[in-house]
Amino acid sequence: MSQLVHAAVAGDVREAEEMQEILRGAGIDSELESGEDDSVVVLVQESDLEAAQDAIEAGTEPDDLVAEP
Repeated sequence: MSQLVHAAVAGDVREAEEMQEILRGAGIDSELESGEDDSVVVLVQESDLEAAQDAIEAGTEPDDLVAEP
């Protein structure tokens, strides 16, 4: 089993949950972790990282994404 890695950083829990829903729709399991300054880190399996980032990018507006790790 591969380890969890940062796929994206959301500005708040609501945004992170939206990303998690996008990932779920793409068949990718994810977890949320508290980040710095009230941000939320979206974690995925290392083997799913590229697909997860592509799914998040396709499913969000460019201004919605706070940062990529």
